[in-house]
Amino acid sequence: MFQLTGKIAVVTGGNGGIGLGMARGLAQAGALVVIAGRNAEKSREAAHELRREGCKAEAVEADVTDEGEVARLFSETDKHHGRLDILVNNAGTTVRKRPHELTLDEWRHVMDTNLTSAFLCSQAAYPLLKRQGGKVINIGSMMSIFGAPYASAYGASKGGIVQFTRSIATAWAADNIQANAVLPGWIDTELTQGAREQVPGLNERVVARTPAGRWGAPSDLAGVAVFLASSASDFVTGAAIPVDGGYSIA
Repeated sequence: MFQLTGKIAVVTGGNGGIGLGMARGLAQAGALVVIAGRNAEKSREAAHELRREGCKAEAVEADVTDEGEVARLFSETDKHHGRLDILVNNAGTTVRKRPHELTLDEWRHVMDTNLTSAFLCSQAAYPLLKRQGGKVINIGSMMSIFGAPYASAYGASKGGIVQFTRSIATAWAADNIQANAVLPGWIDTELTQGAREQVPGLNERVVARTPAGRWGAPSDLAGVAVFLASSASDFVTGAAIPVDGGYSIA
């Protein structure tokens, strides 16, 4: 039920953090994972790391905010593999400023990276996915649920991810495409390490509020990725699943 052998997965921003944790989970379940990102060297290193572990992985340099590069990414995937079964829209960034301090360029950068990229990739992937049915996994955030004074652009983009996910879930259900969102909580990545440096006391507050009593690790996202990418979730679509150690219910 959770076997992904023979499946082809594209993971945007899959060269580190949550993206790499999910890519590793998909690859360990048998999928060939295409890691797509702007940092070509980092993506190659991530793919090499997975191959050393006995998994199937390759890297493609692509700026997923650029329509032309997105088209090339999926055209090359189709050319080399003849199919696409799983798309993980994980590419993301943030600018930690209060709303009145953000510039328009900063707002647009966050929106383009986090939300517009998911639209572009999903649209380009759709013709490939509908051939045999497929899965779209969009990465939201606990900021899809909560507000934070230093994450207005990030929160708006991640709230948009949930609504976009619901839209494509309803639009593409007849094509046997399931689309779901994952809402990570406080996960120990390069992105959140920066938050801990900028926000005094954050580490202590997160641990105190999280029922699991710890920060998450990228590997904590592997299981939900495999579930949402496999036939185990064939009747699950339009969902937004928190993976946060209970932070959102505390």
